[in-house]
Amino acid sequence: MFLHQPLALALGVFIAATQATADQTFDSDNGRVQLETVAEGLEHPWSLAFLPDGSQLATERAGRLRVIRDGELHKEPVTGVPDLVVAGQGGLLDVLLHPEFEDNQMLFLSYAHRSREGMTTRVARARFDGKALSDAEVIFEASPRGNTTRHFAGRMVFGQDGYLYISVGDRGEMERAQDTLDDAGGVHRITITGEPAPDNPFLSNSDINDTFFTYGNRNIQGMTLHPDTGEVWSHEHGPRGGDEINIIRAGNDYGWPKVTYGIDYSGVPISSRTTMEGVTDPLHYWDPSIAPSGMAFYTGELFPQWQGDVFVGALKMRKLVRLSLDGEKVTEEEDLLTELGERIRDVRMGPDGALWLLTDSPRGKVYRMVPAK
Repeated sequence: MFLHQPLALALGVFIAATQATADQTFDSDNGRVQLETVAEGLEHPWSLAFLPDGSQLATERAGRLRVIRDGELHKEPVTGVPDLVVAGQGGLLDVLLHPEFEDNQMLFLSYAHRSREGMTTRVARARFDGKALSDAEVIFEASPRGNTTRHFAGRMVFGQDGYLYISVGDRGEMERAQDTLDDAGGVHRITITGEPAPDNPFLSNSDINDTFFTYGNRNIQGMTLHPDTGEVWSHEHGPRGGDEINIIRAGNDYGWPKVTYGIDYSGVPISSRTTMEGVTDPLHYWDPSIAPSGMAFYTGELFPQWQGDVFVGALKMRKLVRLSLDGEKVTEEEDLLTELGERIRDVRMGPDGALWLLTDSPRGKVYRMVPAK
């Protein structure tokens, strides 16, 4: 039975904002941009999804799913959210609509879950009628469970193949990312009913769990589809240094922790190698770490000069990063919104051509970025 997660904190009423009283403007290499506040008062918002009627769904890590409609954050959260745990980096994480949501009202939630055996990452599917979730069903659970409260990952994307890609972090226990009988530290690819995708790369290998699509991934918190190739692009947190951008390709080992550009938080080296035969090198990496979260290719008309660029939020460095690409090579990197001073948790390409951002804060905001007037 699924029960709505109780409010993590008795915070009273979150005040919704229809529009900021004064929009903020910032410089970029291609002219000034403007941030419009769509909603505020969200407790550590984690993910944003766009509904067909023009409204939005936002998750709060504290365990609530919220509706933003006509620029107003609804006071009451959506009911029917599966039972979950809020601890450390865990809580309610991603929300993803089925590609045919308008017809089937199906969506997917990733979240942390606790039992007597410990904590893990789960994915449930449910139906959303505009007010409540119903028919919630767990379709994926990473095994085995663990006792840490770190690195749940939880980003999801639907591939052009119609299958669901789910990132699971290494749970802060790095050796798990190379243990292919352990679901931690990789990307899993399943059907909407939870079965391994029928052409997954390791189905005939008894030493690797059937749902694995890739492994050796530390903690992926950004996944999106390339607008031209349809391939899944991702980024993942490194330790001290070594945040990576990768293309998620069937059967690849991305090397964590055998190879890394980072070092342990204690200052001790993790590996003496940054590349190795049989390991996929990153397309791009950051050292020092920016703590990337959220990822979107820009395909809209509001910023024609940014067509095909990829945008990445940064938690630690409190900025939005724009990367220009030539195929699979990064040719330019620009830091945006550094003066805002906010931890950027999610970045989404909106159907209106704007870039939408979530800020990671006890009073988090939803921003809409457009060209300055």
